[in-house]
Amino acid sequence: MTQSPAVRSLGRFGEVRIGERAARTLAAELARCDDRKAALLVGVTPDAPVLAVAIEALLPGDRLTVVPAGSTSAAELRRHVATLGSWVADRVRVVDTLAEADAADVMIVAEALAGTAEEARATLDGLTKYLTEGGVLSVATPAGPGRTAGAAAELDRQGALHGVGVDLVLRNQPPVRVHRLRFTPVSAATAARLAPAYRPSSVPLTRDMHIDSNGVAAAGIALGLAALARVARPKSKLWLVPALAAAPVAAFFRDPERDVPEDPSAVVAAADGRVLSVQRLHDERFGAGEWLRVAVFLSVLDVHVNRSPVAGKVVDYFVADGGFANAMKPEAEHNVAAYTVLDTEHGPVVVAQRTGLIARRIVQRAPVGSLLARGERFGLIRFGSRTDVYLPADAADPLVGPGDKVIGGSSVIARWR
Repeated sequence: MTQSPAVRSLGRFGEVRIGERAARTLAAELARCDDRKAALLVGVTPDAPVLAVAIEALLPGDRLTVVPAGSTSAAELRRHVATLGSWVADRVRVVDTLAEADAADVMIVAEALAGTAEEARATLDGLTKYLTEGGVLSVATPAGPGRTAGAAAELDRQGALHGVGVDLVLRNQPPVRVHRLRFTPVSAATAARLAPAYRPSSVPLTRDMHIDSNGVAAAGIALGLAALARVARPKSKLWLVPALAAAPVAAFFRDPERDVPEDPSAVVAAADGRVLSVQRLHDERFGAGEWLRVAVFLSVLDVHVNRSPVAGKVVDYFVADGGFANAMKPEAEHNVAAYTVLDTEHGPVVVAQRTGLIARRIVQRAPVGSLLARGERFGLIRFGSRTDVYLPADAADPLVGPGDKVIGGSSVIARWR
């Protein structure tokens, strides 16, 4: 079977297994898009988890084109697709080579891309011509240093152009990094048609409760300290202190599922907590107009994961220096803060993640150019603090007041006019 050079270059330095969790991360952009779309799956075998995940994500108006891996024939794939029923067979087309495929809104590479930066660049050049304007390419690279690092570095560089994001999937053997790349710009209006993205950065505990990877790491550090203390001083009970702290530390990073309102005029809370203030103000950093700001205080008992209050495109991100005053006090206005600026159909929206007396570490996972659905996770503040949402004052009306308790991604704090 003859394959295009782009397909032949995949997995050049040995096979990397793509398990179900990595497969769901690869297919995240396909699964979250509610519009009718064309998808392209490259380098697949009949038993590949990513094939099953991609088919599961299809909606009635979608179509999926599949290009077989080098170890599989198109005839074998066609027989497999036929066994899945007429609904699937009507929407999935198997081609012999990539050259036969039509342009796709979402392209998924089912094999991990390894090699040097030059080899990765050549592969991307062969793939991107099959993407529509604003289309997304999803591809994995082996995680870690070594001869595969060049490909990962090249994908990181490409992602800085109109990037969608990158996720580390540790629960894959071996671990992989999944890059979702966009090579041409897309309008902010597209975000309104997306569901919140699947994120592998949380470890599931139950169907509705996860722990963010930061919490898993923090709990692991606590348990490691306990083990060291037990070895260093076997007769002491001091090891119990970090051991018992592991569970509550992990709980600080709990990441529950949330029901996001479907009302397109709703602006949801960016974090769990209590409303500190609702006020109109001017801030020249964001423009000359008046802003409606809703400030929410997060205690150490609140969920610390931050969610996008609106659907929009990340157009800027910057960090402002400052102090570490108690987030409930007026001086917190001058604390260190990270600002994420979104372009939306209603105008610019800004989310400020502010540090506090204890919280001094902000995590922001949405690169410039990425699209965020309303209620989508985009970062967190470690151990609580304050999250402010800035809305154009002439375009939104507040629905909450000081003292109100809000739930991130679920509570409606304002409504577009």
